[in-house]
Amino acid sequence: MQVRADKVSVEGPHGTLLPPTSLTVAEGEFAVLHGDPGVGITAFGLALAGRVKPATGTVTVDHATAADSAAKLRDAVAVVDAPDVSEPDDALALRVVVGEELALAHRPAGKDAVLRWLTEHDLAGQANVRFENLAPEVRTRLLTNLAAERRGVRMLVLDRPDRHTSDVEGWWMLAQEHAERGLAVVVLTATVPVGALPSTPALTGADQQPPPQRCAPADAPGATAIIEDDDTTRAEA
Repeated sequence: MQVRADKVSVEGPHGTLLPPTSLTVAEGEFAVLHGDPGVGITAFGLALAGRVKPATGTVTVDHATAADSAAKLRDAVAVVDAPDVSEPDDALALRVVVGEELALAHRPAGKDAVLRWLTEHDLAGQANVRFENLAPEVRTRLLTNLAAERRGVRMLVLDRPDRHTSDVEGWWMLAQEHAERGLAVVVLTATVPVGALPSTPALTGADQQPPPQRCAPADAPGATAIIEDDDTTRAEA
């Protein structure tokens, strides 16, 4: 699967939220898009996920039309930790957040299932910790891993993990891990300086962008998610 955003802009009630921006990313690739703090960069992530209709430009999947692509994207793209969209309530206990995310993934989400998931990820001791008190790297990794477990997800959009920490390495390596497993991964950034990023990012308002980082062979067998048109099958590599 390849997702192509071509000169996508988004308008808000008081003006332009996102100037025309292009980006192309495929399964097994990792791209970083840097922009100004605010809702504009989130709007781009939502457009990539088929949840916001661009004012100009198109977002397409492979060779599908923009209209057909929007429905496919809503099923295949998970937007992780977007402010006021998909970020958890900071006051909730970790166990509650995990339960909600497991339910969203159509997985068992009862007390025992939540404890089992937390134990498998070495987080059982923090089950009752308020979500806002988690270490930034733990927060981002947990939400990203849970999103990747959703049925049918083939692409992750991480919304500004840099707003929680100045440590780039943690979320950068996390994004690469999921791309190596076969997912397409886009990280949106706005707080960290461009010069602090390990490689040159794509920029909002730009049409010509650096190519995404290829992390998994394009023809690698047994990618993380194998999607059929009429059904969804997850195969672990």
